[in-house]
Amino acid sequence: MSEAISGALLMIPASRFAHAGYVSEFGLHDEMTNEETDDPNRRSPFSAIRAIDYTVIFVRDMAAMRRFYEDVLAFPLLRELSPNWIEYGLGSNTLALARPSRTASDAPIPAGSASLQLAFKVSAAEVDQCADELLRQGVALLSPPTDQSFGHRTLFFRDPDGNLLEVYADI
Repeated sequence: MSEAISGALLMIPASRFAHAGYVSEFGLHDEMTNEETDDPNRRSPFSAIRAIDYTVIFVRDMAAMRRFYEDVLAFPLLRELSPNWIEYGLGSNTLALARPSRTASDAPIPAGSASLQLAFKVSAAEVDQCADELLRQGVALLSPPTDQSFGHRTLFFRDPDGNLLEVYADI
């Protein structure tokens, strides 16, 4: 699989809009400016963030999710901190599967809801190879490999908890 994870609700790499403006589902916007943010004494401490280090998927069925991510997607196990927390290494990122009680106390995930979308970057030829492997493993595709007008070849499917997953390539 890929060496990169992109948080891709928009399916557009951050590098394409980080300097001139930002993109939302509603279109391209001018760069946000605020006189207060130009003052270094008023700069947000969050501007020091340089990367997303890890992503956590809160799971309903750890055994099913673990089988899916290890056996179907063949993600390399990084470490298992407990039966409630498992980490996979993907390039410089970590993807963790966790039971919600392991971290913050919050309301349970509503049944049938997708809590996130993850996009996994591969080469264009690998998008089709991943589709073939998913079908071989019995995973239903939401859409077959498709060339999109915004310059990506995409493939969509869901994990056992219903989270939306995408395999994509720049084309």
